[in-house]
Amino acid sequence: MDVNQAKQEHLLALKVMRLTKPTLFTNLPVTCEDRDLPGDLFAQLMREDPSTIKGAETLMLGEMLTLPQNFGNIFLGETFSSYISVHNDSNQVVKDILVKADLQTSSQRLNLSASNSAVAELKPECCIDDVIHHEVKEIGTHILVCAVSYTSQFGEKLYFRKFFKFQVLKPLDVKTKFYNAETDEVFLEAQIQNITTSPMFMEKVSLEPSMMYNVTELNSVASGDEGESTFGKMSYLQPMDTRQYLYCLKPKPEYAEKAGVIKGVTVIGKLDIVWKTNLGERGRLQTSQLQRMAPGYGDIRLSLEVIPDTVNLEEPFDIVCKITNCSERTMDLVMEMCNTRSIHWCGISGRQLGKLTPGASLSLPLTVFSSEQGLQSISGLRLTDTFLKRTYEYDDIAQVCVVCPFMSNEC
Repeated sequence: MDVNQAKQEHLLALKVMRLTKPTLFTNLPVTCEDRDLPGDLFAQLMREDPSTIKGAETLMLGEMLTLPQNFGNIFLGETFSSYISVHNDSNQVVKDILVKADLQTSSQRLNLSASNSAVAELKPECCIDDVIHHEVKEIGTHILVCAVSYTSQFGEKLYFRKFFKFQVLKPLDVKTKFYNAETDEVFLEAQIQNITTSPMFMEKVSLEPSMMYNVTELNSVASGDEGESTFGKMSYLQPMDTRQYLYCLKPKPEYAEKAGVIKGVTVIGKLDIVWKTNLGERGRLQTSQLQRMAPGYGDIRLSLEVIPDTVNLEEPFDIVCKITNCSERTMDLVMEMCNTRSIHWCGISGRQLGKLTPGASLSLPLTVFSSEQGLQSISGLRLTDTFLKRTYEYDDIAQVCVVCPFMSNEC
């Protein structure tokens, strides 16, 4: 794991140890029945073993803790801590000792030393200690480079380095999906999978929205005064398990009426994930800015603001349409209402709606009825821009459940 650059013997010795939480000591219990040849021998040995739990000697977990024997696994988002010690093994006084610790990644070299000033002298059997910390933000190969320079009592300048190579692994697999609602709302589904070999306690999974949106978390169920998490009270994520989080983003009021602005927004925000592993080791991971495919509304966007869930067969019902000019020019609109096999419009077709400036919206109440039962699609609206003689047709705008009031039919 480490390589000495210099072949000669040095007066100083460099020791590096990664600082991590200890692990619970485990042993392999060996038991037998009383009538077997060993009799009570194995049970007696386990009772005398100081690492076992008194009264529960057959459990693999003991009462003792084990210090790390190597660098172990280091995951993205965790804090890498290391103890560096330079000890004077000789019987000489060494002067001008400078200890430098750098972390080399695939893209940069970072100086982790707390101080870059040299120590005036180091007497025999004395040492210089330092603790370094670094929040790991890149995956892949990392090399900790520890360099020591000093001057012997005869004025000879000496220098040596040690290299400690380790891999930074990916702890979580994060996948996202976007769903664009009929309104300007955006729903984000985040799938988070634990790809480590140990369970995680998910302390926080939140979405930090971009400046144009407000976010609502949909990961709790209303229960009394406080909401209860859909994942239960103990938010553990076992190895290779996946958990789905859902968020709803709504445009802020100052941007909600700017159809052209909201239409082109692709940056939604970023996820902030905080977890803890065995014995409370904390990790944090922030994704890059999440981007969605901007919905293509065309020049005119037509959406329904008000529509009932269930209506009666052959009975008129009211809806409210919202027409938004998403283009950069003023339009003079005419609306035509075309009947389909099941949907019939009430009112005058070919109505003049007037001029609509860029980014402006118009709410229009309409009346319609259905001649067929079941789940029916609201279709048959046509808008014409008289300035450019351009026509826009809208089918499957929304769906409504049509039932017969005299029968117990369900959609």
